[in-house]
Amino acid sequence: MHIVVVGGGVVGITTARELVRRGHQVTVLERHSLAGNETSKGNAAQRSYGVVYPWADPSMVLKALPWLLKTDGPLKMRMPPSLAATRFLLATLRYAWSPGLFGLNKRAMLRLGAFSRERFLALEQEHDLAFDGAHDGLLHLASTPDALNDLRKMHEFLNEVGVSSHLLSPQEVREVEPGMTGGGPLYGAIRYDTDGTGDCHLFSRALAKVCEDLGVNFRYEVEVEALLADQQRVNAVQFRTASGKPERLEADAVVVSAGCWSPELVKPLGLTLPIYPIKGYSITVPLSDPEKAPKATVHDDNFKVVSTRLGNRLRATGFVELADFNREIPEARIATIKKSVQSRYPGCADLDAAETWTGFRPMTPDGPAIIGKGPRDNLYLNTGHGTFGWTLSAGSAAVIAQVIDGEEPAVPLDAFRPGRFAGGL
Repeated sequence: MHIVVVGGGVVGITTARELVRRGHQVTVLERHSLAGNETSKGNAAQRSYGVVYPWADPSMVLKALPWLLKTDGPLKMRMPPSLAATRFLLATLRYAWSPGLFGLNKRAMLRLGAFSRERFLALEQEHDLAFDGAHDGLLHLASTPDALNDLRKMHEFLNEVGVSSHLLSPQEVREVEPGMTGGGPLYGAIRYDTDGTGDCHLFSRALAKVCEDLGVNFRYEVEVEALLADQQRVNAVQFRTASGKPERLEADAVVVSAGCWSPELVKPLGLTLPIYPIKGYSITVPLSDPEKAPKATVHDDNFKVVSTRLGNRLRATGFVELADFNREIPEARIATIKKSVQSRYPGCADLDAAETWTGFRPMTPDGPAIIGKGPRDNLYLNTGHGTFGWTLSAGSAAVIAQVIDGEEPAVPLDAFRPGRFAGGL
């Protein structure tokens, strides 16, 4: 089959690779000039298979308002909020208060996370990809006694679902992370043993090159305008080139992996996807003293900032912000991220020389991604991964390829079904 993948981020690229290795002819349509140049470009760099969880977390609802009011709080909202942001938050509350839904969705996401780790390991064994990748675990710090109690509960839950983790004392944390010499509060941590790191942007570009070598056709700098369909099938994809020239590309099947831009493509076909662009920020900076830097990925719960070692660089990421598609980078956001790094790893890098970035995570109001068959016989979706696109990309690519080929997916997809929002918000 000739399959068109709309979107050249990490989810689209991993999807293309799975499809071409199954013998399909694949074309990727991407609006940027290279792969992985939107949300995949400056993300947290963590492949957190054991940390995946739904956005609609009932335990977070009561914490949200204080976070909004706190200067360094991890949750921000542009005021006054837009209608889209308001609707998204109300939908999130409805899902958070749905009895039992959070637990079901969390288990589903953890299953997909574990499968994604398997697929990443197989992929990295098959292809020689340079992206500063590793699987050296992830530390989630506890800055208060209450936070440590929460981590104990998480450890018990992970034992139940078969995810390897360890609770560490402050001394053990510093043995694992000897560069953590800062004075930030520390009562312990949980170590997710199977988690990994890696530069998602470099990975996407490297894997895109592999895909090209395998025969995938990439069309960059094109703006997909519509899926041309009748009542049964999508017959072609209509797009416009960088020069403004309109084109259409016929396809036997179409996979929509366009992140925050997915809803507008499928809405004319009767499918509503309430994906919202959750804004995040990051800094990337060369290490000036590697011995004072993180060994892998460290989640500082005091500032809700994640710091990750990427070879000779540091990537630090933070904030969940509802500001629609606003690309401004307020200095206050970057200052908070730097404050977190300095409180844990003083002297590891010249933070004033950091490269700053902002991007939009395609979040669903309940949390799980949207993976499965769409409202036409040959339309499929692999999108809406929120903050876990990098983590879940390899697994979700494999299962959507299985669905397309009529196979039983390796992971149950009930929690990820595209039509689950049909009842409206």
